[in-house]
Amino acid sequence: MDGDRMEIDGGIMEGVSTSGGLASSSAEGPVVKNLSCLLGLPVRVQRIRAGRSQPGLRPQHLSGLEMIRDLCEGKLEGGEIGSTEITFTPGKIKGGTHIADTKTAGSVCLLMQVAMPCVLFAATPSELHLKGGTNAEMAPQIDYTVMVFKPIVEKFNITFNCDIKKRGYYPQGGGEVVVQLSPVKELSPINLTDRGTVTKIYGRAFVAGALPIKLAKDMSAAAVRCIRKEIRDLYVNIQPVREPDDRACGTGSGIIVVAETSTGCLLAGSSLGKRGKNSDKVGIEAAEILLKNLKHGGTVDDSLQDQLIIFMALAKGVSRVKTGPITLHTQTAIHFAEKLTKAKFTVTKSEEEDPSKDTYIIECQGMGMINPNL
Repeated sequence: MDGDRMEIDGGIMEGVSTSGGLASSSAEGPVVKNLSCLLGLPVRVQRIRAGRSQPGLRPQHLSGLEMIRDLCEGKLEGGEIGSTEITFTPGKIKGGTHIADTKTAGSVCLLMQVAMPCVLFAATPSELHLKGGTNAEMAPQIDYTVMVFKPIVEKFNITFNCDIKKRGYYPQGGGEVVVQLSPVKELSPINLTDRGTVTKIYGRAFVAGALPIKLAKDMSAAAVRCIRKEIRDLYVNIQPVREPDDRACGTGSGIIVVAETSTGCLLAGSSLGKRGKNSDKVGIEAAEILLKNLKHGGTVDDSLQDQLIIFMALAKGVSRVKTGPITLHTQTAIHFAEKLTKAKFTVTKSEEEDPSKDTYIIECQGMGMINPNL
C-alpha cells in the first residue's frame, strides 16, 4: 500500500497474462480492476505483461481498461498500447449503456469478465455492447460463455442476458455481443461439491465465411468418435452448423462439447480451427479436453475455475467448489482477491474414495459486498 493506493506488480505469478483469469492489470485481469472499481481503491500496476514477447498493454487490454474507467467514471493514466504501467483511480459505478470495441479480434468474452462484477453493483441495469472476437484464441469462446459460464455464475444470484448479434474471428474481429445485466443487492455463496453422473453430452461444430459445412461435420464426427471410446452408453449430440453470412464477420471454424451431470454441473472442451489444421484434429482436441475435465472428478472444468474466484470473494457467506488441479490463473486470482478484499480462501486436497481422482476443494469466506445503491 502506498498511502491509500494499492501497488500491484504485474509481473508476479503469471502477472498479466492473456487468458481471462488473470491476475493482473492488463485489461484482461478482471480481478484487480473490478475490485479496484468496487472498493473505490486506486491502484498502480507496474511491469504489465513483463515476461511477454510483446510486453505492455495490447488493444483488448486497453479497451477493457477504458470500459472499466467509463463504468465507474474513473481516471486512467498510462492507458496506451504498449504501456507497462498504469494508474487507475475509480469513481462511482454507473449503470446504463456502455460500449467497448477492441477494434481487433480481442475477446469479447474477456471484456465481459472485466465489466460484469462491477456493473452488478451499479444503481441501475446495464447494457454492454462488446465488439471484437467472439471465437478467438487464448480466451473462452462465446459459446462457452453462454453454455457453461452463464448458467453456473447465475447460481450466485445473478441474472443476465447475452445476445450474440454477430460472430467475429481472428484476425479482423468484427463480432458484437450485447449483455444485459440487472444489479444485485448482494451475491449468494455457491456450493458446487457434488459432481453427480454425466447425463448428456452435446455441442456445436461451426463454420463461417468461406468454409464448407463438411468441415463442421468432420469436426463433429471426430469428437463423437473420440468420446465414444471412453463413454459408450450416452448419445452424443454435436450439431454441425454454418453461421449465416449476415451474423458472422470473416472466416472461422471451431467446436464446443459440453457434458451435463445429474447435479447440474456443466463441463466443456472446445477448440478452434485454423489454416492448415486438420478438422478431425480440432474435433479430437475439444473431446480430449472434455474427457480430461471429466476424469479429474471436479464439478467445474479448468477454464471456469479461475472465473469463479471474484464472485466467491464478493459473495456473502462461504462458497465451496470442487475442482481438478488448481490452475495458475486460479492461484493468481486468489492471490489478488485476498490482497484486495477481506475474503479468505483455503484450498485443500479433496478426500476421495477413488484415489485416481486429483480433486481439490476451494473454500472462500466471502467479503459480503453490499450494493450501496440499492
